[in-house]
Amino acid sequence: MATTLILGANSDMGRALASKYASKGYDLLLAARNPNDLNSLQSDVSIRYNINCTTIAFDATKLESHIDFWKSLPTVPETSILVFGFMEENEKAVTDSSILLNTIQVNYTGAVSILNIISRTYKENKKGQIAGIASVAGLRGRGSNYIYGSAKAGLIAYLSGLRNELFKFGVQVTTVLPGFVYTKMTENLDLPAILTAQPMDVANSIYNALEKKQDIVYIKWFWKWIMLIIRLIPEGIFKKLSL
Repeated sequence: MATTLILGANSDMGRALASKYASKGYDLLLAARNPNDLNSLQSDVSIRYNINCTTIAFDATKLESHIDFWKSLPTVPETSILVFGFMEENEKAVTDSSILLNTIQVNYTGAVSILNIISRTYKENKKGQIAGIASVAGLRGRGSNYIYGSAKAGLIAYLSGLRNELFKFGVQVTTVLPGFVYTKMTENLDLPAILTAQPMDVANSIYNALEKKQDIVYIKWFWKWIMLIIRLIPEGIFKKLSL
């Protein structure tokens, strides 16, 4: 049976993806900084869906460990989904260099590092699927979250370039732009319910997008138009707005 790797499997979206792919009969490779946190999820999906599920330690910020991590997997997964991310208040990222560094390392350099390794294998094999969860925050810099947004902007550009490179080798690369999602990372934010998705909404959209070989997917359709409007605002006007 086909195997799916979930990078950041202990996140709310990662857990939802594990349940979604297990329900479709996929074997799972669940990667997280502390794989022991995944024991209950591993047991649940293995029994409930009669699939093989392996947990593996993975730290996005330890770039030197990424090659060994990939080589240690019991099989090459047909699908790799990058879920992990880190977001802190923008002011803290501006004033605390450790938070700034972690924001960039997790959301950009760590993501690029592991996807470079995965993509080389897929390119050689001339097959594979990659989905990367970016953010609508990366589509235009805003005063409220430009540190996080700039890291995600880098990831969006990277995934676009990777898609361009790998298409001719039969490898699908999908950029996921969720908008607001109810997760542990956003639990301290006052999110508008109508604009906010559930983790399982994200999981369903990613599964369907990869099945259809979509290049870019917005979890809630209206985010595409919201961000189009925001991106069209002239800079002279945009800089005066509080966003």
